[in-house]
Amino acid sequence: MEKELKLINVNKKYKMAGKETFQALYDINVEFEKGELVSIVGESGSGKSTLMNLIGGLDSDFTGEIISGGENLGKLTDRELDKYRKNKVGFVFQSFNLISHLSILDNVTLALTLSNVGEKEKVERAKNILDRVGLSEHLKKKPTQLSGGQKQRVAIARALINDPDIIIADEPTGALDSGTSMQILQILKEIADSGKLVIMVTHSEKVASISSRVVEISDGRITGDHKNEKYKKTKSAKIAVDVSKTTTHETENATTDTAENASSKSDKKKKAKNSKDKQNLSLWQAIRLSFHNMWASKTKNFLMAFGVAIGIGSLILMMSFSSGITDYISATMNSYSDPTIATISKTGSSSDLASMFAYNSFSEEEIDGLVSNINAELDRQFQEGLLEEKFEITDENISYGIQMMTMTTGAKVIYNPDGIVVDYFNDAEMAESGLSFQNIIYLYTTPPYYTDTNIIDGEMSTAEGGIMFSPSIARLFEDESIFNEDGTNREVDIAFTFTNAQGQSTNLTFDHQEITATVDTSVMSNFLVMYIDYNYFQTLFNQNQGTNLDPNVLYIKTDSEEVTNAINSILAGMEGYTGSIEEQLANMFINMSSVIGTSLIVISCISLLVSAMMILVVLYMSVTERTKEIGVLKSIGARRKDIKRIFTSESFLVGLLSGVVGIVFNVILTLIVYLVLINTIGIAPISYRWWYFAVALLVSIGISMVAGLYPASKAAKLDPVESLRRE
Repeated sequence: MEKELKLINVNKKYKMAGKETFQALYDINVEFEKGELVSIVGESGSGKSTLMNLIGGLDSDFTGEIISGGENLGKLTDRELDKYRKNKVGFVFQSFNLISHLSILDNVTLALTLSNVGEKEKVERAKNILDRVGLSEHLKKKPTQLSGGQKQRVAIARALINDPDIIIADEPTGALDSGTSMQILQILKEIADSGKLVIMVTHSEKVASISSRVVEISDGRITGDHKNEKYKKTKSAKIAVDVSKTTTHETENATTDTAENASSKSDKKKKAKNSKDKQNLSLWQAIRLSFHNMWASKTKNFLMAFGVAIGIGSLILMMSFSSGITDYISATMNSYSDPTIATISKTGSSSDLASMFAYNSFSEEEIDGLVSNINAELDRQFQEGLLEEKFEITDENISYGIQMMTMTTGAKVIYNPDGIVVDYFNDAEMAESGLSFQNIIYLYTTPPYYTDTNIIDGEMSTAEGGIMFSPSIARLFEDESIFNEDGTNREVDIAFTFTNAQGQSTNLTFDHQEITATVDTSVMSNFLVMYIDYNYFQTLFNQNQGTNLDPNVLYIKTDSEEVTNAINSILAGMEGYTGSIEEQLANMFINMSSVIGTSLIVISCISLLVSAMMILVVLYMSVTERTKEIGVLKSIGARRKDIKRIFTSESFLVGLLSGVVGIVFNVILTLIVYLVLINTIGIAPISYRWWYFAVALLVSIGISMVAGLYPASKAAKLDPVESLRRE
């Protein structure tokens, strides 16, 4: 008979605590042939299980030589040992070691799944072999629904599915009654009689008695090796048929030449074998297997996913709040502006607060230079085709204005119908006077894009007189009306301190000024802002100071929004200039909302980090709980990469589930928040971007997979022998 397995001077030592070692095997020299049914007999601790682990490629730490099918196991790499276990060895364990959450069919096809065999082919092969062991009617059952004998038959079917050359059975009848034991032994005998080498580890003399050969081992040494002369081969082995199917690739390369010699057939078989060895667990198969694993603990996994989903849903909501506030401010500002008017404001120095809010006016020379530079750039853009139409700033399309931040100078609007004499600039006198007054935040000459549509109540002020305010001016009067009982306009006094660019301050008062209207000015409506016609303001200023005030705002009426945007783009690259006060305030509020939104997003991300730690802990515990399952996978040829891929796929599925649940949770949460805001403050500044959901999904998958890296690596590095010993 052909020698299938040779052990030459094999020694095995285990490292103990410290530097001590324990020798489990001593100079093992033994040979095995195909078609033998061998029993390795010995007491507990004699070394028989250690010997089986070495033969099966589960343990490669030994000295000497183990030659299997022409290969020296001691010289194989880890990857080559994985292939050896996958294709040449089949294990049958005493405790069956079936994966409880997989069906009988899936347990048997698991080895083929690791080999990336097609679904149709592996199911056909599994059904074929399960039929041969008498389990064709139990394909969809789980291991817990089978008897001990049936479980062991499943284990045998799993061992045979890849058509191995060697079957290693560790106490195959140890957990079975005598009647069932004989059935299992008969199956193993038929396997051996079909031409395979079957090696059984056993304590049972009854098991040994039906073997063709008995090898006795004691204290790590072979003490006996004799053949059973009474052994008779089964006349018609039920499992004599090769259970492997020819792959499509092999079929295409097969020849119909019946005269082909035996050597050529052997070469083809080896070639097909090598082709099969190149097949490994695919990503798709890993995901399918991971899904089965997750479904087995669906409650735990869903609760874990929901914990992450809360953070994901909150993250989307915070992003939506941030963009919603920005959109609300921008939309509101755009509704009160004219896209064909470009505004140019002079900015102060940022060296200190006083200079920042000081009045910085345009000189005639500066205006001429600024206009010249902008016109030159507009002409260049037109010549290069960046602008569709030519535009030039002239005296006909430019107008002027004034704006002052007066909140830092104590500007006031005072209602003094009885003409009480009091120093408006003396805070103590004002406090004692009992007069009704409000602080003015901003003084602004009426911009040309304000029309009657901005008027809430009253009429637009003109160059002949009158002042307009934002709606909060109504709080100055008991009846909150800007009109007297006879319908005439109420009069107020204005007192403010004007500070020029040189830091010189002057107190100004405009007495007996009519309030002609209240104006809706978008984001500034909640602040007290004073609006006055530019020419009328120059008249009042001239009366107080004896001179006109140079403007610090330019308004350019353009032909299109394209030109306006071009001018704004030019200004963005010029230091010392900015847009309108509305634009400045809008930017300020947008920046504030961005800071707040970013802070909320950071808080949400912190909760996601906590979720990532939770995933790591749960997956790590899963590795601990499934140690024996990992050992089984390695015993049937799973590579470290395969184990890592399975657990990484589980992390991916957890992240995907968390992201989907998080999106659903966000939709529900957003609806609740929307209804609360609408019914309390009247607006709900929440705005979605389609990519928020994509980002949330990617973040969820990303943190889950990162959290799963360590557990996956831990699982891949588990020792198969130690894993299989775990109870």
